[in-house]
Amino acid sequence: MRAVDIIIRKRDKGELTQGEIEFFIKGFVSGDVADYQASAFAMAVLLNGMVPRETTDLTLAMAHSGQMLDLSDVVDLAVDKHSSGGVGDKTSLAVLPIVAACGLPVGKMSGRGLGFSGGTLDKLESIPGYRVDLTTDEFKKQLKDKGIVLTGQSLDLAPADGKLYALRDVTGTVQSIPLIASSIMCKKLAAGAQAILLDVKTGLGAFMETLDEARQLANLMVDIGKLAGREVVALLSDMNQPLGNAVGNSLEVLEAIETLRGAGPQDFREHCLHVSAHLLVLGKRAQDLAEGRAMAEKSIADGSAFEKFRVLVQAQGGDVSYVDDPSKFPRAEYVEVVESPRNGYLAQIQARSVGEAAVTLGAGRAQKSDPIDHAVGFVIHHKVGDKLEKGEPLFTIHANDESKLVEAREAVLAAHSFTSEKVTPLPLFYN
Repeated sequence: MRAVDIIIRKRDKGELTQGEIEFFIKGFVSGDVADYQASAFAMAVLLNGMVPRETTDLTLAMAHSGQMLDLSDVVDLAVDKHSSGGVGDKTSLAVLPIVAACGLPVGKMSGRGLGFSGGTLDKLESIPGYRVDLTTDEFKKQLKDKGIVLTGQSLDLAPADGKLYALRDVTGTVQSIPLIASSIMCKKLAAGAQAILLDVKTGLGAFMETLDEARQLANLMVDIGKLAGREVVALLSDMNQPLGNAVGNSLEVLEAIETLRGAGPQDFREHCLHVSAHLLVLGKRAQDLAEGRAMAEKSIADGSAFEKFRVLVQAQGGDVSYVDDPSKFPRAEYVEVVESPRNGYLAQIQARSVGEAAVTLGAGRAQKSDPIDHAVGFVIHHKVGDKLEKGEPLFTIHANDESKLVEAREAVLAAHSFTSEKVTPLPLFYN
């Protein structure tokens, strides 16, 4: 068997066998298959696609390219949640404590932000001392003892995916749905997940901009899960405007804390309750979504969800006094309220532009080595469909550099568009 023959078969729209895919991935990880051959393979997949069985074989080959975490000796059912990323998406910070407070242990490995999409680890690191580098033993012990873990991927999980993604990023092959699906799912399988909830974002601030693309990706990941013997549920959620109000690391942590304390933006709270309900059903703690939602609402109302967040922060070395007294979080040097330039209805908030402006302020990174400023970002005060008066607060900028503030102000102002006609609010989820 030769790598070039496998590339040619996929180039000519043929279906690859399980053996061919495993041979290629093993060779790629060992170095027997060259980077340029893997790049050619990725381009062939981008152009010609894969059937679900091929994509599943690719997913499993990448999952088995490194360690496979077994959580069966720690929890009765290992559940995991994945969001495909977006602007203001701090969902894991609220959902994990909610479901853990309802008796469903959940351990999650999250990533950092790159480009306009924020990263959960960057947000958590705005809490002084919070560790995101737990070892395998620490991960399992904390999951067993505390019922909640939120850390980075410190294990040798799916190294083939890391190598392949680095090539896709520089060869124009990121936007291949089979490669995206296998990249997401291989890490979930390697991390020991038996039941997986996928929150697939769609819209202007998502990697899948159209509903059709998002649905195609979601269906493929569900198919992969079934073929791999896992239970998978996929939700399609809107990312045409930022989720919640806060965009920026410590600002988003503050918003998650407010939500766990029973306040927070209505759209973010509703999103978290819906996702939590699905997780509780998937984790066999609730019989249906209505019961799951009631359990999630109760955990917020009785304070147990907030207490579980405190437990998480404390267990991972974070200074819990910041959770108890959020005024301790560092404040940006410049805080400016920008007013609505006119009367009318809010027709659009270009989420990607808001995310990119946050990167300009220093809240995100254009390259993996870029430093993060945890204090900067935006609070977007309105939603699509809101009626505004001229001079009403539109958004607030938190900046530590005056020139960057001016640039970000213009970008986020341009991201808001108005109309004199009434506008229908955007849905949170799609069918």
